[in-house]
Amino acid sequence: MSVRVRIAPSPTGNLHIGTARTAVFNWLFARHLGGQFILRIEDTDLERSRPEYTDNILEGLNWLGLTWDEGPFYQSQRLDLYKQAVQTLLDKGLAYRCYCTPEELNDMRAKQKAAGLAPRYDNRHRNLTADEQAAFEAEGRKPVIRFKIDGDRSIVWKDLVRGTVSWKASDLGGDMVVARAAEAGGVGQPLYNLAVVVDDMDMTITHVIRGEDHIANTAKQILLYEALGGQVPEFAHTPLILNQEGRKLSKRDGVTSISDFRKMGYIAPGLANYMTLLGWTAPDATQEIFTLDEAAQTFTFDRVNQAGAKFDWDKLNWINSQYLHHLPIPELTDLILPVWQEAGFATDSEERSWLEQIVALIGPSLTRLPEAVELAQMFFTEEINFSEEATEQLQKEGVKEILESLLATVEGHSLSEVEGQSATEDTLKDAIKAVTKAKKVKKGLVMRSLRAALTGEVHGPDLIQSWLLWNQKGQDGDRIKQSLNTL
Repeated sequence: MSVRVRIAPSPTGNLHIGTARTAVFNWLFARHLGGQFILRIEDTDLERSRPEYTDNILEGLNWLGLTWDEGPFYQSQRLDLYKQAVQTLLDKGLAYRCYCTPEELNDMRAKQKAAGLAPRYDNRHRNLTADEQAAFEAEGRKPVIRFKIDGDRSIVWKDLVRGTVSWKASDLGGDMVVARAAEAGGVGQPLYNLAVVVDDMDMTITHVIRGEDHIANTAKQILLYEALGGQVPEFAHTPLILNQEGRKLSKRDGVTSISDFRKMGYIAPGLANYMTLLGWTAPDATQEIFTLDEAAQTFTFDRVNQAGAKFDWDKLNWINSQYLHHLPIPELTDLILPVWQEAGFATDSEERSWLEQIVALIGPSLTRLPEAVELAQMFFTEEINFSEEATEQLQKEGVKEILESLLATVEGHSLSEVEGQSATEDTLKDAIKAVTKAKKVKKGLVMRSLRAALTGEVHGPDLIQSWLLWNQKGQDGDRIKQSLNTL
C-alpha cells in the first residue's frame, strides 16, 4: 500500500504556524515512506474564504520547501461530489431532513442548560412522517440534512500518536448536520465533516495527520466513512503548539503566521527545522540541526509527543542563527540586500565584493536578517548616531588625545598602497600599538574609544575588519574627525 497523506488548510486566514507544522509532519511521514503528499484547499466557507489567503498558503508552503505531489484541489470545485454523497446517505436512510428553526434549537439548548445537561440535538425530527414534513415545508421551512448517530455505540481507533482512543457516540452532540439548509427536496452546502470524508475517500488518503483538536471530528468522520462504504484511514493526532502559559498559541500571542515569521527575518530552513522539533524528537536526542530531507530519513510517530509543544523563541532564534552563520556569503548577501534596500541603504551604487565583505563581517553576529541593518548602518550612513555608552566613552579623560594621535598615525601611512590584507591589518594593529605605547594606556581603552568614534557604539563586529572596509572607501579618517568635532 502506497502511503498518501494530505494537508488541507482553510483559506480563511494566512498560513498559521500550527497548520504549517502539521504540513511538516505530513511531508516528513510521506517522504520517509516514499509516499505522496497532497494539498487540498478547504474553501467551502464561501463567506470567509479569500483568494489572497489561498495565495498566502501556497506561497508559504513553497517557501518552507514543502512541495506537494498532487493538487492543489479546491473543495469549492467539488460540491457536486459532496451533494451526491449526502443524497446517498438519504437514500440509505442514514440521514434525514431536519426542519428545526434557530429559535427552536435555542430554546432546546436553554432547557438543557437549565437542567444541567450538555447541549445536544435531541434528534426530534429523525422520524418525521411524510405528512409532518409536508406541513413544515408548507410553512416555508428549509431543512438541513442530519446524519444519524447511534448513541449506544463507541467509536474506537488506534491512533499513531495516542494509542487506543475510544469515544462515546452519545458525547457527539446528537445527530450531526452534514449539509446546510436548502429548498425542500434539495441539498444545501455540504459541511466540513462530510466534505473531508468524501475527499479523503476519493483521494485514497491512507493516513490523516492533524492536530489533537480534531479528535472529536475523527469520531464523527469514522461513522461517515462506514456509512459511505469507505476505507477508514489511520489517524495521528499531533500535540498542539502552546504559548508560554500553556494555552494554545493564537493571534493574541502576536506572531503566528508564516508570513509574519518571514517578515521578522527568519529563513525557511531555520523555521522548518524548528517546527520539526515542535512535538518530535530525533532518534539522536542531541541533534537539533537538520534539513527537512535529513529529518525525513528518521521521522516516525513513535517519537512524536502526546503533550503540547511550548513555543520557545530563544530556541527558534538559536536555530535560525545556525543557518545564517553557515550560509555561503553570496547566498547570505542575496538575503540581506533586500533588507538593506528597504532600510534605505544605497546598495545599488556599491560594488558587490565590498557588500559581501560587510556581510562576511556581520554574518557571525546575526540571529535574524533585520539585525543586518543596525550592524551595517555605519557603512552606509555618513552621520554617526552615538549611543549613550559611546558618548560616555568619548567624553572620558584622555580619549580625545588618543583619537587625535591615532588619526595622525593613520594619516602618516598610505594604507591603500600596502599590498595584501594581512599587511594592512598589521599596519592598523601597529598604529594602535604605537598609540597605546606613546600614551601609556591600555589597549582596551584605545580600541573601545576607536569603536565609539567610528561606529557610535561600543559593541559590534570585528573592529580591525571594519576599519579596513572604511579604508577601502577612504572614510576612516573622516569619521574619526567627525567624532573629534563633537568633543
